[in-house]
Amino acid sequence: MNQKHTVTVPELGITFGTGSLAHLANGAVTVQVGETTLFVAATAAENIKPGQDFFPLTVDYREKYSAAGRFPGGYFKREGRPSEKEILTSRLCDRPCRPLFPAGFLNEVQVIGLLLSADQINDADISMVNGASAALAISDIPWSGPIGAVRVGQIDGQFVANPTIEQMYSSDLDLIYVGTEKDMLMIEGSAAQLPEDRFIEALEFAHKAIQPIIAGIKQLVSIAGKPKREYPLVSAKPEARAIVERIAAPKIVDAIFGKEKQVRSANVAALKEECKAALTAELGEGNFADHDIGIVFEDLQYSAYRKAVLERGTRADGRDSTSLRPIAAEAGILPRVHGSAMFKRGDTQTIVTTTLGPTKEAQDLDALTGGAKSKSFILHYNFPPYSVGETGRFGSPGRREVGHGALAERSLVPVLPPEDVFPYSIRVVSDIMASNGSTSMASICGGCLSLMDAGVPIIAPVAGISCGLMTENADDGSISKWVTVTDILGEEDHFGDMDFKLAGTTTGITGFQLDLKINGLPFEIAKKAIYQARDARIEILKVMLASIPAPRAQLSTYAPRIQTIQIDPDNIGLLIGPGGKTIRRIVETTGAQIDIAEDDSGKVFIYSNNADSMARAIQEIDILCGGGAQIEVGKLYRGVVKGTKEFGAFVECIPGKEGLVHISELADFRVRRTEDVCKVGDEMWVKCIGIDERSGKVRLSRKAAMKEMETQQQAANGEAAPAADTPPPAAPETPAS
Repeated sequence: MNQKHTVTVPELGITFGTGSLAHLANGAVTVQVGETTLFVAATAAENIKPGQDFFPLTVDYREKYSAAGRFPGGYFKREGRPSEKEILTSRLCDRPCRPLFPAGFLNEVQVIGLLLSADQINDADISMVNGASAALAISDIPWSGPIGAVRVGQIDGQFVANPTIEQMYSSDLDLIYVGTEKDMLMIEGSAAQLPEDRFIEALEFAHKAIQPIIAGIKQLVSIAGKPKREYPLVSAKPEARAIVERIAAPKIVDAIFGKEKQVRSANVAALKEECKAALTAELGEGNFADHDIGIVFEDLQYSAYRKAVLERGTRADGRDSTSLRPIAAEAGILPRVHGSAMFKRGDTQTIVTTTLGPTKEAQDLDALTGGAKSKSFILHYNFPPYSVGETGRFGSPGRREVGHGALAERSLVPVLPPEDVFPYSIRVVSDIMASNGSTSMASICGGCLSLMDAGVPIIAPVAGISCGLMTENADDGSISKWVTVTDILGEEDHFGDMDFKLAGTTTGITGFQLDLKINGLPFEIAKKAIYQARDARIEILKVMLASIPAPRAQLSTYAPRIQTIQIDPDNIGLLIGPGGKTIRRIVETTGAQIDIAEDDSGKVFIYSNNADSMARAIQEIDILCGGGAQIEVGKLYRGVVKGTKEFGAFVECIPGKEGLVHISELADFRVRRTEDVCKVGDEMWVKCIGIDERSGKVRLSRKAAMKEMETQQQAANGEAAPAADTPPPAAPETPAS
């Protein structure tokens, strides 16, 4: 798309443009990679809403179906609620942009990205971050960017910057890296048990790769950037701050240290009420606002939490910087479900369940970019209000739930068995029971235990932990003192500088996500956190494996069993039948679920938790696809009655092949009417007792089949078969049911 001003980053094939679109927005750009084109606009509200005490940044990424030449699905032919891909991309962009706005800037800022063209070769998520960076950088909104984003893959042992969608299928690393010229700001992604040393090399490679992007955005700013506007910054009134600090500062440490979470919260709330009463008495009603108290208390707690760690080496709950909270893990806690577990770390607790299903239960994906059309492993994360002792909205998941679930999901995917080894769809659900820091990491630990309890043969157990950071700055703004802290509390996340989540096995990293509240993370600190998290992860795995040392050898009684059989690929159409008629008939008559591999290899997956149902389905398929699909003399068949006459019943033994059970062969007693024994649609075991050589007509016998099955059962039980001349028992007066 041609715009008035354009800048190209030749190293990565990125083109930024501005000047022709959305001139009323504070900043607007297009980003093009290949033929994938994204429009991004950044806009700030003129005024702050009355009583507002937080920074309302909203980032929304939307995919236009026209970008890929498609119609939206559903009754209403227009884009509806955001997809999971759109939500995750929005969060991906929000997190690195947020810390670069100045403290006290509370005007609402909205960043909107629209996918205008999708070439199905280049993904658009990285372009969204770079587009937001460019739009904010050229705008008059106060923001200390620009930043650059890149995806790094590892293909055949080599790092690749911004690989294509197709190349990512061959990569054992998916690293999304966002940073400034000097430091990293955010990372996110997954890896196939990547060793920590190699992971750090990937971060260094990514940091070099973003520098041309930042240089290109700076060039665009020099051409088309607006002067930054002075917006009023919100702070507490000086007279209110003095009163609150006088009352609360000497008491804040005693209020929050050495106490449980609920006690800390109650103490802080009581202290706020004391300050409010003092403000009312000294300043008078209406001469201060609640946010005056809130701002000062944020500052006091911010200082108290980090001073304790930086100066005394202790934390609010008494731990040192590297200690874990008490951990409890238990597998197999629920009946009936296929797999279950409870994981608890300090106040944080989750219950996780695993459900196994046929491959046809895989989730279809409707994203316009990203490559995959479905996924057979799903992890859902639920965060109800009672988990933090509050009331609130309870229902469909919000962006936080979607994001935390995605992080836990991609951290477990690298250790799942290949589908040809374990051809199931797997759904894991993490229900947070209590929250006080890193519930997503608890979901990974509980999810791993639940998978093992379900008998999923995972490659290796996975655990996750979060590492935080407390810093002190020098006069020039650089970090002069810092301490990384393991297993952060909710308050340490809020008042600290970093939430670095790392998951993995004893071998290496499988999932990661870094969020910062400062303007950048030096590599020295990142390396320390990575190795510190590894040590904690190994300790957590020891507790987990004490609960269940390995995946269970057997699936749950209630989980579907699977049998994989191979048929000639040329017989796939025969098994499916016209309009799916044949395979539906087998499913309906046997009760088993049948899935055919999509790669046309001829693999057929049969699911059932009933052994007889499984055996019947295998026999039906074998008869149909194994031996030319012909009825053979002397064989037993489980058939379906297709028609009844006064002289007998027509029974379909294999799809499209049937024979006659004469009325005299229906039972070992005299049958007056065919309908006394069977009706259309009934299933019955029959034996082929002959085929007419000239006409090809098949003669079947239910009587012979019953006798042979009785003989087989007696042999299995070790009973003597009746002598040949033993007379049969007397026929009953009425036919047996």
